Amino acid sequence: MSLALQPITYGEACAFIRQHHSHHLPPQGWKWGLAVNDGDRVVGVVTVGRPVARMLDDGWTMEVTRCCTDGTPHAASKLYAAAWRAARAMGYRRLVTYTLAEETGTSLLAAGYRALYQTDGGSWSRERRPRVDTHPIGQKVMWAVGL
Repeated sequence: MSLALQPITYGEACAFIRQHHSHHLPPQGWKWGLAVNDGDRVVGVVTVGRPVARMLDDGWTMEVTRCCTDGTPHAASKLYAAAWRAARAMGYRRLVTYTLAEETGTSLLAAGYRALYQTDGGSWSRERRPRVDTHPIGQKVMWAVGL
């Protein structure tokens, strides 16, 4: 089976993520996204946007906010690699993403990313800005490719 990249709209990517992602809702927005198909149907999507952490939002860094597949082998690594090629083509110098600490990151390693550090985790909710956590709040691993 051969995997091929294809364009995807934000709405189509969100619908795929709602159906297939194990622990996240679709992102609130994006700069761009890509899909991968097996010749018959979309088997994975990746969404890319500005970094969620404001200290990383330097104008040269983008963040993979979701990478979601239906389990098709090699789809995730193809999407991560394509996201980096697209980011570089647009002039960005670094692409980052996060995985749950218990996830292996095999697809990221295959696409050339490296693990930088493990976060402490926790809620983004604060007394002055309360939020409802709809995602895992445990430790995460930050991955990056580029500078």
